[in-house]
Amino acid sequence: MTTAKDIMHPGAQWIPAHETLDRAAQLMRRLDVGALPIADENERLCGILTDRDIVVGCVAMGHDPARVTAGEMAQGTPRWVDAGADVDAVLHEMQEHQIRRLPVIEEKRLVGMISEADLAQHLNAPQIARWTEQVYAHSGPR
Repeated sequence: MTTAKDIMHPGAQWIPAHETLDRAAQLMRRLDVGALPIADENERLCGILTDRDIVVGCVAMGHDPARVTAGEMAQGTPRWVDAGADVDAVLHEMQEHQIRRLPVIEEKRLVGMISEADLAQHLNAPQIARWTEQVYAHSGPR
């Protein structure tokens, strides 16, 4: 059985909820990623911050990214998957919530992220087609 841990990109890093968006953007650039999980003071997942969130939700609204925190951008219920979950569970979680990035948690610790690129590398064509249809066909502009 292929698990989330088998297809994830290891080494994901949290951004603390109290960290500012300019620092988050710098970390994204350094790590060459487009999203960071947001952690509260107890290192529990409280959201995901994307580069698009910073641009559209902060800069385009006229806010200063040096004054807005990652925690202020966290909205909704954060989604994640256990490292031991099988690929069908991963796909279901991403499809059900129409998300393109999914943190992978093991023993209450972030161990990786699953993105579209990870799916493309590890899934067969029918699985990718089904995932794409479910996530993109029913989602509005992001």
